[in-house]
Amino acid sequence: MTAAIAVEGLNKSFGGRRVVRDFSIEVGEGRITGFLGPNGSGKTTTLRMLCGLLTPDSGHGTALGYDILTESDEIKRRTGYMTQRFSLYEDLTVEENLQFAARIHELDRRAERVEAALEQLGLAERRRQLAGTLSGGWKQRLALAVATLHEPSLLLLDEPTAGVDPQARRDFWDEIHALAAKGLTVLVSTHYMDEAERCHDIAYIAYGKLLARGTAEEVIGAARLSTWRGEGPGIDRLSHDLLKDPAVEMAAPFGLALHVSGSDAAALDRALAPYRRPPFRWTPTEPTLEDVFIHLMSGVEDNFR
Repeated sequence: MTAAIAVEGLNKSFGGRRVVRDFSIEVGEGRITGFLGPNGSGKTTTLRMLCGLLTPDSGHGTALGYDILTESDEIKRRTGYMTQRFSLYEDLTVEENLQFAARIHELDRRAERVEAALEQLGLAERRRQLAGTLSGGWKQRLALAVATLHEPSLLLLDEPTAGVDPQARRDFWDEIHALAAKGLTVLVSTHYMDEAERCHDIAYIAYGKLLARGTAEEVIGAARLSTWRGEGPGIDRLSHDLLKDPAVEMAAPFGLALHVSGSDAAALDRALAPYRRPPFRWTPTEPTLEDVFIHLMSGVEDNFR
């Protein structure tokens, strides 16, 4: 597998606070890699260092074969970047935003490229609509069209589906997988566990540190969590009492059921022993990504403290 990104030991501080700590990662060409982690964990800063928008305080590496320290301009020319907030011109139409982007990138065949982008993202019928009047899902499509108009080799998506309805999110991810199938490398930060599972692999960052790396299945397996599902009348109300026991790292209601996890299987079994009686029923189950991330969070300290 050819590496589209290969960096080692990246560090970045702001105002004396270290936001990214000794970050290293390798991402293969045509892969969709999800960046997960709590707010303030350094995901956006890391993405910006990888595409040349920020210079690391230390560390080295390449993106698309170019040095991230000395050839950042070349990386930026070949990268599409979709920010957290809609950052296009709201007083321009959909088509005018695309035309403007085509001129900024000094593209050839501008009219042809704009028309192709309108068709591919289903925007053709809205070409004359002001961008500011679009719903969240349509703004997302327009932002993706602009980010990929110059046919980049690397696409960075910073929480691209926040506030978007489930159908629009699914349509968006279908487009991302179609682009990756053509060889585009995608890095996407997200808080949605179902989106993380749609990535080819994931990287979990907490307060500047890389804590887990691999496919969703590999990350879940490496955590070695013991997980139980409890059912029965009123069992969802037990979470508060269970969390008093240090063996219980997570106790979360799922509808009328209760999902309980811990890293020490024997200690967790002892914690559940008082509740193994009618009308409650307990069955072992597979941990989820959410279980793993809560487990990982328990072992790190917020770097704001």
